[in-house]
Amino acid sequence: RGVTGKSRQARGILAIVILVVLAAMVGWGLSFGGPVVACIILAVLLAARSLDEHIRAVATAMGEGIGAARTAVGMIVGRETKSMKKGDIARAAIETGAENLSDGVIAPALWFLAGGLPGLLAYKMVNTADSMIGYRNAKYRAFGCGAARIDDAMNLIPARLTALLICGAATLNGRGGAALGAMMRDGRHHASPNAGWPEAAMAGAIDVWLAGPRRYGNRIRQARRFNEGGSEADSGAIRGSLRVLIMAQLLFALLILPAVLL
Repeated sequence: RGVTGKSRQARGILAIVILVVLAAMVGWGLSFGGPVVACIILAVLLAARSLDEHIRAVATAMGEGIGAARTAVGMIVGRETKSMKKGDIARAAIETGAENLSDGVIAPALWFLAGGLPGLLAYKMVNTADSMIGYRNAKYRAFGCGAARIDDAMNLIPARLTALLICGAATLNGRGGAALGAMMRDGRHHASPNAGWPEAAMAGAIDVWLAGPRRYGNRIRQARRFNEGGSEADSGAIRGSLRVLIMAQLLFALLILPAVLL
């Protein structure tokens, strides 16, 4: 109260800078624990298994009824779920899986390779701060601006690499070209500068349409459909997306193996 928008923005930037420096310092200290400690921390902070479990739970819940499906998808998305239909639920799960492959697996792994534990913990601090205060609403727009912009910058390369990995994984079911086309055509048409790339690639990979208008509280946010003309998403599409996510992670492991062995 009584604090201007610019002042709140400056305080937010200062807060995130302090938190990132502290996280990097903790990472630096933990680095003295050697490779075993580093591997344990990396395994804990990578969200691959949790991602698969939560997305798969939505597919299972869809077979138990719309109420169970809404509850399950409500565990992984921040949007309103009470009015969601089955297609909305399936799309939300698939989009979340594609986006979280980027910021929950690929990005932290890349920042670990680039900066060790300091890089990993700094990234996780920024990503966590963005998920808590990086909203474009009246309450957080100014204070969370710094966290949101830094998170966008730190995910710039990982998001696009994730999209390419999804395209690579899609070649196994003959849809690599379709995934690449959807990524190039639709990836930039998203409110986030990063999330659209893996989501669009996934839409082409499993031949469903994603994104489009969605409800957040009392607001409906208009958005372009990714892979316009694709099928309606369902529980089968969710499971198909999980297979693509697994293959994308395997491709990533092969890609970084030389760097790990050096």
